[in-house]
Amino acid sequence: MAGPLTVPWMPPHDPGTPALSVVDMHTGGEPLRIVLAGCPEVVGPTLLAKRRYMRQHLDHVRRRLMFEPRGHRDMYGAVLVPSELPDAHLGVLFLNNEGYSSMCGHAVLALGRFALDFGLVPAPPSDAQEALVNIHCPCGLVAAFVECEGGRSRGPVRFHSVPAFVLATDFLVDVPGRGKVVVDIAYGGAFYAFVSAEKLGLDVCSAKMGDLVAAASAVTEAVKAQFKINHPDSEDLAFLYGTILTDGKDTYNEEPTTNICVFADEQVDRSPTGSGVTARIALQYHKGLLELNQTRAFKSSATGSVFTGKAVREAKCGDFKAVIVEVSGQAHYTGYSTGQ
Repeated sequence: MAGPLTVPWMPPHDPGTPALSVVDMHTGGEPLRIVLAGCPEVVGPTLLAKRRYMRQHLDHVRRRLMFEPRGHRDMYGAVLVPSELPDAHLGVLFLNNEGYSSMCGHAVLALGRFALDFGLVPAPPSDAQEALVNIHCPCGLVAAFVECEGGRSRGPVRFHSVPAFVLATDFLVDVPGRGKVVVDIAYGGAFYAFVSAEKLGLDVCSAKMGDLVAAASAVTEAVKAQFKINHPDSEDLAFLYGTILTDGKDTYNEEPTTNICVFADEQVDRSPTGSGVTARIALQYHKGLLELNQTRAFKSSATGSVFTGKAVREAKCGDFKAVIVEVSGQAHYTGYSTGQ
């Protein structure tokens, strides 16, 4: 009988193309591909400058990681970079099928576990039950709190958002082929349009995914054409990321409320969407439908996974009244790979 098979750490490959090492995770079913090694240096004095540099000079890395044959059109990624903020443990650039987002809650939940387990933050005391990980996202500094035992992550993660606010309520948008639709626009690190799926003739819990995607995309394009997005801190943040279709159950209830997020280039979030939950909490608080520290559960119509969220305190973003939102969810490791 032949002896055990011995193979090199990596098959023959083109030495002119750097190998990329990644760790794959998911939060609520939504994937996250974290680059460990192989990405060229991302240049820039600030995180937003690094985001612009990567878009202009290193977009081939995003395409290699996100698209087939290594990924798929709904893959999501994270490149870790140094931060200019003294309180940040790490900086991150988020990758999707269209480009580079300003915030990603499901990724922050996963990166909290990753940063603790891979030694990117000081080891907590052995008896600590939670570890703090400060993550500098393009939208700003986000604090993640990771449940731990013996210095290792063990379960749910929660984060405190950047100030989340409402940009517009009851905005009437003319959606081609669907008529005039009333939407709300809110910010949770990224801007989303919110509309009850029922207003588009759909049930967010039972409609075909293709129909939900088509409806949400039509709303996104209509809002982009008819409403000027602005952010008081930076023009880099002033863009509509996508549309979130809801079940219309915005008044507080102990039962989960269901939504589906369609963002970037018709990319579907398998999770309830961390930045979307943040923005939706801000919207409900703004409308007087939710009180501070009143926890709501949000369910993804794609997978049934659940995040919880609550507004923990009031804040300001420029002249906007805002809230800091806490979002909680469970992240999991799914694999490690190295290749071209």
